[in-house]
Amino acid sequence: MIARPPLARIALALLIAVAPVRATFSADLEPGIVPIPAVMPPGRGPTSRIKDIASLQSARDNQLIGYGLVIGLQGSGDGLRNSPFTEQSMRAMLENLGIATEGGRARSTNVAAVIVTANLPAFVESGTRIDVSVSSLGDAASLAGGTLVMTPLRAADGEIYAVAQGPVIVSGFSAQGQAESLTQGVPTSGRVPNGAIVEREVDSKLNALDRMTLQLRNPDFSTAVTIVDVVNEFAMNRYGVRVAGEQDSRTVVLNKPKGISTTRFFAELENLPVSTDAPARVVVDERSGTIVIGQDVKIQRVAISHGALTVRITEMPRVVQPDPFSRGETAVEPFTAIDANRPDSKVAIIDGPDLQTLVAGLNRLGVKPDGIIAILQGIKSAGALQAELVIQ
Repeated sequence: MIARPPLARIALALLIAVAPVRATFSADLEPGIVPIPAVMPPGRGPTSRIKDIASLQSARDNQLIGYGLVIGLQGSGDGLRNSPFTEQSMRAMLENLGIATEGGRARSTNVAAVIVTANLPAFVESGTRIDVSVSSLGDAASLAGGTLVMTPLRAADGEIYAVAQGPVIVSGFSAQGQAESLTQGVPTSGRVPNGAIVEREVDSKLNALDRMTLQLRNPDFSTAVTIVDVVNEFAMNRYGVRVAGEQDSRTVVLNKPKGISTTRFFAELENLPVSTDAPARVVVDERSGTIVIGQDVKIQRVAISHGALTVRITEMPRVVQPDPFSRGETAVEPFTAIDANRPDSKVAIIDGPDLQTLVAGLNRLGVKPDGIIAILQGIKSAGALQAELVIQ
């Protein structure tokens, strides 16, 4: 028998000791694949309650819409010549009230045709009051001081679920003189607080459900898995069973245990704290110049030169006189001067391992928001921006 050196014997002993453990984890894996731990790391974002980051699919709102008239305006209503549907609606309303309107043409300017919209919350019953929004449909200048006449509100199925009526509250105003006009806000839209009464409730059988769907407001796989782990840990201690399962980045499925109502079951879950997570994202609104940079946005080390290019073109035509005692004519010769420069051009190095360093590097350039937007787009095109760039 060949004697093994001490180092070889130690290595062989370690191999024998580790072999059962390796066989346990890699029995169903192909050679060369490293097993993944069963417990995933928790989210790295802020801690929020489940009710703040997700909602039940069966607890959704329903949209309502209706067409109506706003009366009582101070000469700021629709011009009946430009908005014939306003006159037709006014005549139809008066005929329904038993007033004959045949013959003649209305000249009223205190009526405006409007579209009324509202959200019907979940679980509301007949008699509940909800807010409605009113928006002008014609060429009315303002809805201030007007009153919405009884307007039925319909859902997508064509059925009437609420009726709206009441004074319109407008936050904007408009003033006009002979030579100048002033408008602040949007005077052609407003709200009627508690202006609609629910006439028909939406059928809801929440307590009869044994399986519920939880939808995340910001889809993320890590957050969905964390919710499932937190809910199952609570359910094992409370009910002795696992009740949650992840379906995708937006959906978590909950199975109600026996002996408890659906309302009470979800009430016990909605206040559980969950560590949220989200992908790195930069949101840019070019219209308003707004830039929102997420906390996890990273930028590789890049050098940036930024400066506005200014081109000035000046036309200076020159008068050319002919030589004395010649038969030439006085002429105008065009002359153009073009000057191009790039003032305040700077070169800076940006290395953004964290949000604070990234913002400090952008501020060192001393550029305005529109310049930062162009810089971020260039960094993304160069492949140095490790985040999703969303342009609105």
